[in-house]
Amino acid sequence: MGIKKFSIYDKPIVCLTAYDYKTACIVDNYCDVVLVGDSVGMALYGEKTTTNVTIDTMIRHGQSVRKGVKKSYMVVDMPKNTYKNKIQAFKNAKKIITQTRCDAVKLEGGKKIINIINYLLRKKIKVVGHIGLLPQSINNPKDYRVLGKEKKDRDKIYLDFKYLENSGVDFIILESVKKKLADEICKESKVPIIGIGASNKCHGQILVTEDLLGYFNLTPKFVKKYINLNKIIKNSIKKFKNDVRSKKFPSIKNLYN
Repeated sequence: MGIKKFSIYDKPIVCLTAYDYKTACIVDNYCDVVLVGDSVGMALYGEKTTTNVTIDTMIRHGQSVRKGVKKSYMVVDMPKNTYKNKIQAFKNAKKIITQTRCDAVKLEGGKKIINIINYLLRKKIKVVGHIGLLPQSINNPKDYRVLGKEKKDRDKIYLDFKYLENSGVDFIILESVKKKLADEICKESKVPIIGIGASNKCHGQILVTEDLLGYFNLTPKFVKKYINLNKIIKNSIKKFKNDVRSKKFPSIKNLYN
């Protein structure tokens, strides 16, 4: 399966993250793309940033997700420090693809890593680009911000976009940028642009699944919570606790006679 089936003139591309088999089974029914993101570090492991996630962690979660993904295009993040040069990048990308059977790997950056991306593409590794806000470059959560307010940021993001567009990546994730800049990129791009905190004119949208389900109390502005699972889970566990303490659970119908 290839992302090339998604024309930028077709209906918007639906993308979500998944880190485990069960979630993958569910989102696979509705998504075009499933991303095993290094956001797993924050979503499941309580990390403040994505920078401590290892390649072994990505492979382990990728293997779990692969069991649940049957139709969607599956992408796995290459974590920080796994693509410092083209030889290391190829070795690690090949390891991820071989062990997870994913369709593509995702790298953060544009011009700065374009030689690495081009090398992977020449080696027949499918690549997804990621520009704008780059989580792997952030060591302090306070550094998360919207980009594109200043000319130097706009120029850098646009240049990164052009390098990736010309390289032949399958699609580009554009994260946390001002709408005007995102609109310009989407209008010009010859490859699909998947937005996260970017523009409603992007060719698709991606969110962290746990964010839209309301697992966390605090979420970025660009997240729409469709349900508050955090509250539902808390209430369910509270009821269980009360039933155990009052000896209402287990009842006779929960026992084997």
